[in-house]
Amino acid sequence: MDISTQNTDEAPPPTSQPSAALQKRASRGATRPGDRIFLGLSRGSGIFLLVIMAAIAVFLTYRASLAISKDHGNFLTTFEWNTNTIPPVFGIAVLAFGTVVSSIIAMALAVPVAVAIALFITHYAPRRLSGPVAYVIDLLAAVPSIVYGLWGALVLVPHMNGLFGWLDKYFGWTGIFSWQGGAPRSMLTVSILLAIMILPIITNVSREVFRQVPQMHEEAALALGATRWEVIRMSVLPFGRSGVISASMLGLGRALGETMAVATVLSPTFDINASLLDPGGGTFAQNIASKFGEATADGRDALIASGLVLFVITLLVNGAARVIIARRAEYSGANA
Repeated sequence: MDISTQNTDEAPPPTSQPSAALQKRASRGATRPGDRIFLGLSRGSGIFLLVIMAAIAVFLTYRASLAISKDHGNFLTTFEWNTNTIPPVFGIAVLAFGTVVSSIIAMALAVPVAVAIALFITHYAPRRLSGPVAYVIDLLAAVPSIVYGLWGALVLVPHMNGLFGWLDKYFGWTGIFSWQGGAPRSMLTVSILLAIMILPIITNVSREVFRQVPQMHEEAALALGATRWEVIRMSVLPFGRSGVISASMLGLGRALGETMAVATVLSPTFDINASLLDPGGGTFAQNIASKFGEATADGRDALIASGLVLFVITLLVNGAARVIIARRAEYSGANA
């Protein structure tokens, strides 16, 4: 029998499967030199960032411990900041109150407006209008803080008298909006200025997130007879919720650490005032900027201690944002 005619109906032998080790290496992208180099650089960059953060924390903690050990007041509850006296007496109660209150009010004012602007640009405005509006928002995000501060001192503050008078007339009975008639360099003015400053950041990030909504999600809602607002409510907002939270936290980070604009507008008195319309309070960043030049060695350590508290607050805020996003599966765009 001819050998060439044998086993013509038999299937060819199966090819051998790659080993599990090779599959694992391929999945890690470590089979090519370029991939290994990129993996090493990426991993090294992440580790280097953690090292920098740890070094900052160690430095702040060390210098803060030196200051707190010499403090003859309670660092957390003292309503006083006298670091040049002997013995020094200082505390962060007023600074913590002013920082948190001004940032919360700024977020309450900025986030709804920013989300509304982002939705208008992406889903309501015609193309020839959305482009210029988005360009102007991008320009506002690039304006330096000192420019906002000068604008706030020269333009915003003189025009706040009418608003303060109206709030005092109709809501002064609450105590929060009572006004004694002084210059409107108060926590409410600072909060409005901070809201204007963080508005472009939140708007830009939210706008880019809303543009990533899958088109078929919106088309499916329209096919079911949904109105434009119902499409936004059922498809766009659930998909972009995590992005809006991230944008808000990014804006909150700037509001917490803003320095020059707050120092230019606010007239601080180291006291907690129940009214948002009267001068009072202060923020961590504003106090550091205004007192660092005249501070002694112990005073600089005390300012560094207040900076450590701001550092911890920022970490807690970002950590809370990550927890909020992780707890709800529907915040993920992939599951929207």
